[in-house]
Amino acid sequence: MNTRKRTPEREEPEAGGPKAASRPDRDSLARAVSLHLDGKTKEALKELTRAIEAGDDRLEMHSARGYIQFELEQYDDAAKSYQRVVTADANHPNACFNLAVCLEKLNRWGQAAEQFERHLQMEPNRLEARVGLGVCQLRTEKAPQALDTFEQVLAADPNHETAQFGKAVACQVMGRLDEAGTIYGALLEANPKSEEALTNLIAISMTRRDDKSTREYSERLLAVQPYSQAALEGLSAVAFNANDYETAVRCSAKLVEYTPDHFEHWFNLGVACQKSGRKDQAVQAYTEAVRVRNDAAQAHVNLGILKQELGDLKGARQAYEQALTLAPSTTEVQYNLATVVEQLGSVAEAESMHTGIVAQHPEWADAWFRLGYLRLQQDKFPLAAEAFESCVRLRAPWPEAESNLALAYWKAGDKINAERAYRDLLATNSENLDALHALASLAIESQDFAQALELQARLIELGERGPELFYNTGLLLQKSGQMDDAIKLYREAVAERPGFAEALLNLGHALKDRGQQDEANQCWKEALASKPELAHGYFDRV
Repeated sequence: MNTRKRTPEREEPEAGGPKAASRPDRDSLARAVSLHLDGKTKEALKELTRAIEAGDDRLEMHSARGYIQFELEQYDDAAKSYQRVVTADANHPNACFNLAVCLEKLNRWGQAAEQFERHLQMEPNRLEARVGLGVCQLRTEKAPQALDTFEQVLAADPNHETAQFGKAVACQVMGRLDEAGTIYGALLEANPKSEEALTNLIAISMTRRDDKSTREYSERLLAVQPYSQAALEGLSAVAFNANDYETAVRCSAKLVEYTPDHFEHWFNLGVACQKSGRKDQAVQAYTEAVRVRNDAAQAHVNLGILKQELGDLKGARQAYEQALTLAPSTTEVQYNLATVVEQLGSVAEAESMHTGIVAQHPEWADAWFRLGYLRLQQDKFPLAAEAFESCVRLRAPWPEAESNLALAYWKAGDKINAERAYRDLLATNSENLDALHALASLAIESQDFAQALELQARLIELGERGPELFYNTGLLLQKSGQMDDAIKLYREAVAERPGFAEALLNLGHALKDRGQQDEANQCWKEALASKPELAHGYFDRV
């Protein structure tokens, strides 16, 4: 909070000149005053210091030195000089006030408050001391006490601008936003270019998510101060709220230009770039964010997501691992890391990671699905079935999980449960092509050709045009003696895939059975041209 500048009180020499020193060189104070009057401030300080070191221990010498040290912005040295006076004379009002001002400059708010209170016990009507106390109370998070202090000042001087501003800040901190806003508005009316009032009005508007007012005050502040961070932050917040990420990028880019070591500004630039599809720029922004604050887990997470999307899997893994070092229990990051490990080809490691995830979070269906899929890849079919069973239990209907469950049963040799699972899929969706294909294959394995033929015919009705489907259905028809229909489907298979050797071979046999020897011979020639190994056993036929 900006407050009216307070400076130490200068002590005027008493009538009759300075008191006699205990050692020679009684004119040192006079010389210091003359030098100061001539604008030779540093020479005046040297004169006082020389005299004090020579043994002139008068309090007015220490007080004078403190005053000049303050002028030279040597606040720590000035505080020590005034502390020497206060230690020797606890009731020295000016030294007490001046010490408080020095401590305030050094941001030693608690100690400064003590000195202001001490001074007010001696001079209760001194408004500047009470204002200083209020500022220190605000800085030490004692807003209610600060509010009371500023109201005391305003009771004596209703137009005291610093006290008005301090009261507004106290109200703002205490959540009394309407009251604070009214005071800031009045201050702004008196001084339309008040940066402090505009800055705090922006903060109040952002708290209220009042984008219209935030934009208005931010634009007014930028007109006064083109490099205002508060104004840019306000406009950036408005842009984010409106999903206007292009504007958010521009504002955030300006902020990081002005404050290259500000974590939040880099992080917000990363978010804006990420949301607007500028992935490479977002990576750069998040990289800067973690440079400033390497302990920011979310920045590492976002960096990992982007690197994963850009195909930098090693970089993504490093980012996720760093995030987990900072926040080990973040399960979403564990899941992302396991996915990256899987993409890097470490299937067994990824399986182990997902096993750990579902052990901690047994209700996480997606993690069970990835675990089941990884087990399928490693031919761990019974374990894969267990994982997909959990998926179906947690989320139904779930066609992908149900289909994989059926496949896991089938690969594990459990044809009964596989067929049941596929039929459950058909009960939900009678046109599920994967289920129909699988049930047809299971029927063929069980030599239930009638069932297989019925299922494959259903697939053809649904518009399936694969050459293997036509070929397999033709085989079933041929075995059941339906030669004309078999010939028709073999021709369909060859039309879908010219040179389909097995289809041509069996088409030839079907045509021969129908007495069409010449066309049968032509089919066989084409089959042999495509796949010469089919000639083996030709002369064994009678």
